[in-house]
Amino acid sequence: MDKKVIHSINSVITEMMDKVMEKVLVKDPFIPEKFHAEKPLYAALVPDEIFKGSHFERRFTTPFGNAWEKLAVAVARAYHGHCEQGATVEGTVGEESLRRIQEVLNHLEHGTNGNKKQKPNWKTELDYIKAGGGNSIPVSVTCDILIKSEKTGKNYAFELKGPLPNSDQTKVSKEKMFKLFAMENRPVDFSYYALPYNPYGKRENYNWSFPARWFDMKNDSCVLIGEELWDLIGGDGTYKLFISELNKLGISYKEKIYRDFLGIEPPEGFDKGGLR
Repeated sequence: MDKKVIHSINSVITEMMDKVMEKVLVKDPFIPEKFHAEKPLYAALVPDEIFKGSHFERRFTTPFGNAWEKLAVAVARAYHGHCEQGATVEGTVGEESLRRIQEVLNHLEHGTNGNKKQKPNWKTELDYIKAGGGNSIPVSVTCDILIKSEKTGKNYAFELKGPLPNSDQTKVSKEKMFKLFAMENRPVDFSYYALPYNPYGKRENYNWSFPARWFDMKNDSCVLIGEELWDLIGGDGTYKLFISELNKLGISYKEKIYRDFLGIEPPEGFDKGGLR
């Protein structure tokens, strides 16, 4: 299974990086003469290397915008057998449960009756919402990632965001997760708010304030950060494997970028750092 996971990680990153390198080296290279003609003032004041780096960044950022999702899907397919990106789940939710979802979100965002905003508590909120019931209303939810596991026979939905998500996208994710769990036919067994990497190290140290308005990031069972996510979608030890493979690929591509794109020898220590 490790070989399948390794292959899935390598194939996703290699495909995206090779396309970027082809673009910046062949299809759309940085041409100093063209830059000097278009931006003579900039060229007179700033070294070409600065804008050459910006040229690369713009052509790198767009294809890597959904890299985390592509990686997660590839790893999940290797381990669970089936995974979709942007899958829609349909079901019915009681009218009162839908009203309570909006009530809970409003209290988290604004407070109520002049009181402070409520602190998030996934279990308490979800119990309150599910107890609402009422007339059934058709609801559809589009998940970032949906695993239909051939290994466990369970369905797992994920709202997968970057390591430092903003408040608005987190609110939308929580609403979607509430609806999935409130569906009367329970088409999804588990739903998670997931971050692929923790820049703070341990979960108990995660301290980005924006998602904390909506989730108890340190204690809510529906939150997965870093190792918890990768080991669920790829099996025990996947996170360490994931980090190791990404860092190996990083050294190879950094060396190529220094030599082939920037036209300089890699500096001492270029192979240090990386994800931890």
